[in-house]
Amino acid sequence: MKTKKYEEVIKNHEIKPNYLKNAAVSFFFGGLICVGGQLLIEMYIHWFGFVRDTASTLALVTVILLTSILTGLGVYDEFGQIAKAGAFVPISGFANSLTSAALESKSEGIVLGIATNLFKLAGAVIVFAVVSAYVFGIIRYLLVEFNILPQLDQLMNVISFFIN
Repeated sequence: MKTKKYEEVIKNHEIKPNYLKNAAVSFFFGGLICVGGQLLIEMYIHWFGFVRDTASTLALVTVILLTSILTGLGVYDEFGQIAKAGAFVPISGFANSLTSAALESKSEGIVLGIATNLFKLAGAVIVFAVVSAYVFGIIRYLLVEFNILPQLDQLMNVISFFIN
């Protein structure tokens, strides 16, 4: 009886999230991080003379490094409170997750603490990436092999041309 009454009181006093505002804020800050990444790519190309592929890799490494440093200093968590889901653009969010896990488990030692907890977190991501790549590879193979979508290879070439 007390539990139901408590839940009712909590439900009446909980703050209702503003989904539209949160989506707009997330979109803005996520886009800002992506624009920063693109600026890094352009900087590496024009100032340092790297080719686009190398500049893209360096930009990823730079974003990961900056996110990890800011997480270690506690700044990225504050940014996450302001930016909402926009702070967790895939590469920066993953770097934040790994760094946070490493910091939380450093007292247990390097192998049993940091390495073990990093593999717990990264392992799930790697498993889902491999499984989804396998499933989509089979689907693609079947579509092309049985001439359901023979132009798929041409379409992929066109898409990769515009991406690169």
